[in-house]
Amino acid sequence: MPELPEVEVVRRGLERWVAGASLGEVAVLHPRSVRRHVRGAADFTASLSGRVVAEVRRRGKYLWLTLDSGDALLAHLGMSGQLLVQPCGADDERHLRVRLPLAVPPDSGPADPRELRFVDQRTFGHLLVDHLVDDGAGEGLPSVITHIARDPLDPAFDDDAFAAALRRRRTGLKRALLDQSLISGVGNIYADEALWAARLHWARPTETLRRPQIDTLLTAVREVMTAALAQGGTSFDSLYVNVNGESGYFERSLNAYGRRDRPCARCGAPIRRETFMNRSSYSCPRCQPVPRGARV
Repeated sequence: MPELPEVEVVRRGLERWVAGASLGEVAVLHPRSVRRHVRGAADFTASLSGRVVAEVRRRGKYLWLTLDSGDALLAHLGMSGQLLVQPCGADDERHLRVRLPLAVPPDSGPADPRELRFVDQRTFGHLLVDHLVDDGAGEGLPSVITHIARDPLDPAFDDDAFAAALRRRRTGLKRALLDQSLISGVGNIYADEALWAARLHWARPTETLRRPQIDTLLTAVREVMTAALAQGGTSFDSLYVNVNGESGYFERSLNAYGRRDRPCARCGAPIRRETFMNRSSYSCPRCQPVPRGARV
């Protein structure tokens, strides 16, 4: 599933192509992709057609287009969702689910007609139109994601509040990192990478962490995500691409995730794979020893 760096790459691409454009007649080609829009597909298209996109924003793994109506088009990419900007005459993708024609403002000069396409092979992603609410800091946030915390790259992220909340969780460290109500945007890949960089095991009880260790972990999370952003994110297959259909290549820089039995880049010990929440966790047995009282 795309994590913060992958979603931010998509957001930046959309900002270039979509901000300031008006939406033409939107077409829903697969109703499952708008299943979270409780008023149905017809209302979804009616709420969007003719609207102007003001900006493209993101919180954690969610991104949205703010509209001149005061609403927002919210997107979650799920396991395989893609938001692609394509020429109107381009062949339809095999798993095209929603088509959103774009018209640029007249003062932008001549431009080839383009459209925004939501492509989703596994149909776990979704789009919906939602109203914006004040998040308490004067920023508009779609109402259905008000529970999502700020991400560690957000300038308003509060390190002190995070440290205190983390120690109160009394759970395993990786479980806490994946809790989007505590810190958003971190998924399985970047959690493993940050924990490797911070030399912390994923099952470390959160209440045992000292503040310097939490600061080291936050620094690692930020550095890993910043490096991934610079390389366009992590793509293990063709399912994650940016708005131009290009894959990121941060996978070449991974130190832990997916590197079972390969030597640790720091100490040479073979990276181990352990079962975690019906998925996998990768760590170095020497740099990240299993802690006393591990919470699995």
